[in-house]
Formats: sequence, structure tokens, C-alpha cells
Amino acid sequence: MPFLNYHHLMYFWTVAREGGVARAAEKLHLSSPTISAQIHELEDMLGDRLFERRGRSLVLTEMGQLVYKYADDIFTLGRELLDAVKLGPGTRPAKLTVGVSDAVPKHVSVALLEPALQIEPSCTIIAYEDKIDRLLAELATYRIDLILSDIPVGAGAQLRAYNHLLGESGITFFGGKNLVAKYGKNFPQCLDGAPVFLPTRNTSLRRSLDQFFDTNNIHPRVLGEFEDSALLKQFGQTGRALFPASALVEEEICRQNNVKPIGHLEGIRERFYAISPERKLKHPAVVAICTVARREFFK
Repeated sequence: MPFLNYHHLMYFWTVAREGGVARAAEKLHLSSPTISAQIHELEDMLGDRLFERRGRSLVLTEMGQLVYKYADDIFTLGRELLDAVKLGPGTRPAKLTVGVSDAVPKHVSVALLEPALQIEPSCTIIAYEDKIDRLLAELATYRIDLILSDIPVGAGAQLRAYNHLLGESGITFFGGKNLVAKYGKNFPQCLDGAPVFLPTRNTSLRRSLDQFFDTNNIHPRVLGEFEDSALLKQFGQTGRALFPASALVEEEICRQNNVKPIGHLEGIRERFYAISPERKLKHPAVVAICTVARREFFK
């Protein structure tokens, strides 16, 4: 079995972080040839190149990106180990790594994660935002502890994951003052022909909206489609079009984006889930997230 030389791995990790051998050599108080030689030894052991030169810059190869990700985890955990030793037995702070689906509104994400920051003993939250399929792959390898998502894991998914429904919300359409004054009567029929910004078609909310429009013979004029909910609200702030968002955070959206609600869509519900690799929740921060969401946030 090949032995991984962690000194070589650290030199590679430092070069990748610093953006070049010279800067890494300065940081590590070593010569550039020494670092280059030991990275070559690491490449020989792994059987693949980790860097390629583009002009005057060193760029990580596909293998280099994979190795860097693991190295970052290894040395981050090493720093945590030293911190835990300094603090003494039984005082190591808990950590929760959360993957947030990019379809979940930022306001909702913050509100859902807030209880994890209030538990005692304290807990460190590490949050990543990504596509749900990539987050599920991370969950399957235990690189993250929890996923916050607007869609559940399907029954046919080939991984061990469990859905925990946190709650559901209605959908409100918002707009600038001029648009609300123009289209504010006879909602939702007033949306027929009205300018709108909508989520992209790969989102659960967009599919529900399209079905609602078809059922009610409503044909809005779509000026833009946005995958990121925060970007959708930013464009809505321009006052050029009406846009939908979760009714849960209606006051925050109005205050931060200088818009007003025009109406609530009946029959459309946006659901939010915590997805974990375990059926029975044990992590105290996860328990706090689910408990507060069900008892307070979605009440």
C-alpha cells in the first residue's frame, strides 16, 4: 500500500493556496527547488500531474483540484485538533457542515440556521451552497451533515438519506409601487400580460407557477428567468417587473428591496426539507434547526 507523505501534501496545498511556488517557498521558509522536487515526488506517488503551467501561472489540473479538496479538509481538521488540545478535554466546539440548495431563498436559509448558533455548548456552522444533486453526493460521502432543500430526496435515490419536512409557505407576488398601482386589482388575473421575473424552469417553484398559470389561463410576459433567488429579488428591485417569493419573509423582502406585495397565490405551497443521512436526528444543532422551524418559523 503506498504511503502518503503529508509533508509533500502540505507543500502542494501551500503552493495551491499561495498561487505559486515562490510565494509558498517564502511562507514555508524553504527554497523553491526543494518544494518543486517534493511536489514532483507526490505526483509520482499519485501517478498524475497536479499542476500545469499556463503562461507564467501554475493551474491545478483536474486531479490537482481533487487532491486539493482533500488536503484542505485534512489540514483544516489538523488546525481544529490543535485548537481542541489547547481548550482541553470536553471543550471542543461542535461543528455542523450544511449544504444549502441554491433554490432555497437566502432569507429562509438564515432563519433556518439561526437556532444552531444559539445552542449551548456553542456550535460552529459551515455552510455551502450548491445544486441539490452535488450536495447529495457530498452527503453520501459524509462530507456534509445536513442539506436544506426545497425538494425531498426521491424514493428511488441510490443513497441513504432521509427527508425531514420542516414546513411550508405560500407564495406572494411583489413589485415596485408603480407596478402595484397598475396591476394591483383582480389578482391573480391581473398577471395576464403583466411583466414578470420568474425562477428558471429547473426549479420546483417554477414548475408549480407554470401549472398554476396554465390552469387559470394566465399568460404573463416573462422578462427574465433567474436560477438564484437573491438575484431574482435584485432584479425585482429595479421595478421593471413583478416577481414571486416566499410569503414567509414578506416583510424582509419589502423592506430590503423597496417593493410591495401585490397578492398571494392560492394553492401553491413551497416546502422546505432537512435531508440527513440518518432517520433519527442526533446532532444537537440539527435537532434545534428542525424543532424551531416546526414550532416557530413555519407555525
